[in-house]
Amino acid sequence: MPSVTVRASRILSEYGEARSELIGKTVVLTDGKAGTVENVWLDELHGLRISIKGHDGRWPVSTIKFAEN
Repeated sequence: MPSVTVRASRILSEYGEARSELIGKTVVLTDGKAGTVENVWLDELHGLRISIKGHDGRWPVSTIKFAEN
């Protein structure tokens, strides 16, 4: 496989793993919003973004202050 295809496959694989690890987890964001991760998106400008059940909007995954294990 060409190197670009290999890198793209790796990115998509890591994205899938991140989704499976985050969806359904209880989180608290740095702005105090808390809840369960409902969905994860790959944003070309901001990286991974999450939505939280019961709150409108999407936040960068970097704003997670605490995630329940």
